[in-house]
Amino acid sequence: MDSQLNPDKSEALFVGTATQLRAVSSLKSISVTDVDLPVADSMRVLGVTLDRLLTFDNHASAVSRSCNYRARAIRHMRHLLTLDLAQTLACSLILSRIDYSNSVLHGAPSITIQKLQRVQNNAARIVLQTPRRSDVNSLLQTLH
Repeated sequence: MDSQLNPDKSEALFVGTATQLRAVSSLKSISVTDVDLPVADSMRVLGVTLDRLLTFDNHASAVSRSCNYRARAIRHMRHLLTLDLAQTLACSLILSRIDYSNSVLHGAPSITIQKLQRVQNNAARIVLQTPRRSDVNSLLQTLH
């Protein structure tokens, strides 16, 4: 019977503690149903970037980059938008991206969560047209 795995589109990811990963660090590929799959350092699954230690740092960085790009676009046209429209754009373009799969971040290091929090804070400042250094706690309460 032919293998159902496409070796050009498939890869393997070892997940574990640092000690466990050191034990398999020499493996460059793994055989699954007689197909050699390369071992990757990270993998994207359903829009979530998984890394070997499950820190989700790469995922948070990618989401931050994507959201910051959209935030800059909203900032450029913010003076043309009503408050309601700016809030709707921020929710649909930025906050929905942050919220997607955020349950996998439970237990992630605080530095990873802080990356996403900075994006949310920036979005609040853009929507409410406040300076970049303004206190964000009251802004977030206003928007919720």
